Amino acid sequence: MKETTHEKLKDIKQSFRLLMNGEVSRSMKEKGVEYKINWGVPLPELQQMAAPYGKDYDLAIALWKEDIRECKIMASIIMPPEQMSPKLADTWITQIHSLEIAEITSFCLFQYLEHAPALAYQWIASDNDMQQLCGYLTLSRIFMNREPNEHGINEFLDHTMTILQGNNNTIKHAAINCLRRLVNLGNDYETMTRQAMTAMHLDNYLEIL
Repeated sequence: MKETTHEKLKDIKQSFRLLMNGEVSRSMKEKGVEYKINWGVPLPELQQMAAPYGKDYDLAIALWKEDIRECKIMASIIMPPEQMSPKLADTWITQIHSLEIAEITSFCLFQYLEHAPALAYQWIASDNDMQQLCGYLTLSRIFMNREPNEHGINEFLDHTMTILQGNNNTIKHAAINCLRRLVNLGNDYETMTRQAMTAMHLDNYLEIL
């Protein structure tokens, strides 16, 4: 008999208790990483748990609705990228409240979306901090594997120069890592980046590229 989404969700949530790592959970809490429920299960173990379920849209939706760290992570692993609409991606971002979930969701899911580069460019131009963060984390993964389109690169550099002049250190760190990935794509991108920094009097950032 085929297991229902509700039954799968119940089994998964029960299995977290068996893998609970109190030390990891306490360490996260001490570092200010707060979740309603956090079992402290490491990412590799969650990836192993998710493997038998394959890609499952309904299960991913059900998992994401749970305000539990492990459920959010498994949802990002299980969600089929081709079935995630831009609107749904935007909705999920509004429900991300930690750097860890932003990083994992960008790594496991957002970078594989059909229109990932276009979406990420939109996110970094947003006035929402979490959208900006996910945008840079996603672009950083994309720049590891392929070059940006010519239309988006100038806007990307313009927005990034503005971020570097801001006060949000988490987003600035993500933006700097993204720039590093960009300049690694070749001399042309390094030249464009350095010119953009110099034009905005951000020469102090040149040495970290």
